[in-house]
Order: sequence, then structure tokens, then C-alpha cells
Amino acid sequence: MKPMNKHEVAALADKETIDELLSRSADVIYPTREALEKVLLSGKRLRLYLGIDPTSPHLHLGHAENILMLRRFQDLGHEVILLMGDFTGRIGDPTDKTATRTQLTESQVKENLKTFKEQASHILKFTGKNAAKIKFNASWHKKLTFEDVVRLAAHFTVQQMIERSMFQERIKAGKPIGLHEFFYPLMQGYDSVAMDVDLEIGGTDQTFNMLAGRTLMKAMLGKEKFVIANRLIEDPVTGKKMSKTEGSLVNLDDAPHDMFGKMMALPDELAMSVAELATMMPLAQVNGLRASVAGGKNPRDAKLIIAEAVVALYHSPKEAAAAREEWVRVFSNKERPEDAPKLNLAEKTMPLIELLLASGVPSKSEARRLIEQKAVKINDVVHDEVTETVTLAAGMIVRVGKHRFFEIL
Repeated sequence: MKPMNKHEVAALADKETIDELLSRSADVIYPTREALEKVLLSGKRLRLYLGIDPTSPHLHLGHAENILMLRRFQDLGHEVILLMGDFTGRIGDPTDKTATRTQLTESQVKENLKTFKEQASHILKFTGKNAAKIKFNASWHKKLTFEDVVRLAAHFTVQQMIERSMFQERIKAGKPIGLHEFFYPLMQGYDSVAMDVDLEIGGTDQTFNMLAGRTLMKAMLGKEKFVIANRLIEDPVTGKKMSKTEGSLVNLDDAPHDMFGKMMALPDELAMSVAELATMMPLAQVNGLRASVAGGKNPRDAKLIIAEAVVALYHSPKEAAAAREEWVRVFSNKERPEDAPKLNLAEKTMPLIELLLASGVPSKSEARRLIEQKAVKINDVVHDEVTETVTLAAGMIVRVGKHRFFEIL
């Protein structure tokens, strides 16, 4: 690497900045926080990465937390890599899965990846000084021979793999475990070796896979690899994490008004977690918002600030202000949005669930949940029968949840 001048070394070793970096999101640091802090304070420039499998065309706030940590390392002058799992994404990460993932094709993965860089560019700098790098793990995994894979597998035992909690749950439930699912930690672990990194970051749900990389780095390169396992964005009251299943997923490419509405629909404490983990808001401001709510102020006021900060980061301050103004106008003054998105349907008679899927609800299970919770209205009339078939006409307004309107064409 190119030698740095004294000012760049000083930036790398800023103790106060490093302290916040290692405190704001991190849950556990391997081997220890103290060991990593010592290296960072020495002024050594690290190469670190975050891997993302393109199992969907959308990055979301859960990804954003880790990408924000990459950005903070980038601002300190470290070399950061955003790794696209175009190979591992086709295998399927078994983490937290109660059943084997459906494997994606190469073309599906390529399609999902199309806008990842654009979405991540709202956080990372891909141009200019110390630009972030993008790499694809198929570039080395495709070159591995079967002998290479066997040698990788020799560093682990079946007992290590089978002890993973989700595998134990499947065994108890009599559900199958695919042999290929054991390969996933090997592949993710080998990513660290192929890029010769010093540090990997990811969510706590990726700890097993990231530690597999530590094992392979020691065995194959004789080198220590640090791991930062970040907290998941979850509601501290219920323990539920932000997810599609819970209907709380906020995608980075959501339209500004949709993103703002989704943020306002989050439980209060989950919104606070977003403020801390997935925005650039100073921690002092986040703690101030928490204190104001604890002191009796309306949580909605804090959420308005948080939602605007989220939209400003992933879109622009101007769009964030407009989204806030629209939300307040519609939902404080009980007005209907003038520019409700248009929904053009080939058929005007269809099952209610299919209508919700056409409107952008991500899954049938989420559609059922919305219907059962009386969160679906057509022309202000609640529709709460999951099996209902509806007949629509041009000009009708469909309301899904608290904050999404659609006009039928």
C-alpha cells in the first residue's frame, strides 16, 4: 500500500472516533475489542470487508447498518471492500433458516445485483480519494477444484457444523439439512483468504460464518483476522428484528414517501434502534430523542425527526422534507394524498390477497397479516376476510396499512 503522511496516520489513530466506531453498533469483537483498538490506534491501515448475498434486488436498513460502519472506516482512511456474493448467493446461507433455501440461478443473482452499487453509494464513496472497492466472490470460487474444497472442509468437523442452532432446530422438527449447506461457511470463510483481509464486519447472525474465515486465515495464511459482529436492528421491547416477515422492512430504494411512511409505522423503540444503527445522526442526538420520549414527550415527534434523517441519507434532504410535509398533511390532518400511486390491473376482479401482492406487499403471509389486522381499506371500507374476492373500478382508493394509498386505474 502507498505510505501515508503524518496527517493521514493521525486520522487513523483518532481515539475518540475509534471509540465511537467500536461502540455504536458492535456487539462482539473477535478476538477482543482491546486487540483491535490497539491496532487501530497504532495507525495501521486495515483492509476490511462486508459481504452481501444478492438474494433480493433490494438492500435494506439491516444492510445499511454494516455499510455505515464501512463508511466510518473509510473516512478514517482504511481500505474498504463491499463484496458481492454472486457465488455464495447461489448456494444459500442457511443462517436462521428453518428450511433449506431455494437456490438461485446465475441469471437471478445478476438481476438482483444490478442496482446494489447505486443503492450502497448513498453511504459509501466509490470515487475520489480512498474509493471503496467492489469485488465479486465468483471470481475466485469458480476457480476452486474439488480437491481445493475438500482441503477447505478438512479444517472443520461435522460436529462444529451440526451444532449450529438452526440445524438443531431442523433436526428436532424432522426437517432435512442439505449437505451443500455445510459448504456455505467454507465459501464465506475462503472469501477472507482470497482477499487477504484484516477485518470482516457483519451482523451477529453471521458470527459462525465470519469465524470460519478466522479459522481459514490462521490455517492458510498464518494471519489473525478481526471480526466485528454488529447488533441487529430490533425492537428492544419485543426482541423482534426488522424483517419482511414482521412487515417492518425498509428498503434503501423505497420511494421517499414510502420510506418515510414505513419509518413512521415502526414501533417507537424499533425506530430508535434505526436512529442509532442506520443513520448518521450523532449519538448525542439519538440519546436526546430517547430522553425526550422517556420524559413524556410524544414519540411521534421523535419518529418524525428519525424518519426525515433516514430519507435524507438515502435520498436527499429536500425529498426528506417533502416526505415529512406530506405525511403530516395526510396523517395529521386526515387528508388523502393528491398524488397517490396509480395501480393498473389487467383484471378488476381478483382475490384480495392478489390485490395486495400487486400493490407491492412482499409476500402472501404479510398480505394475510395485514388483512387479519383490518389494515386494508377500499374506499375507506375495511376488508378483513382473507379469502375475499374484490371487484374494483377506476378511481377507487386502496389503503394498505396506515401510510400507503393506491388509486385504481
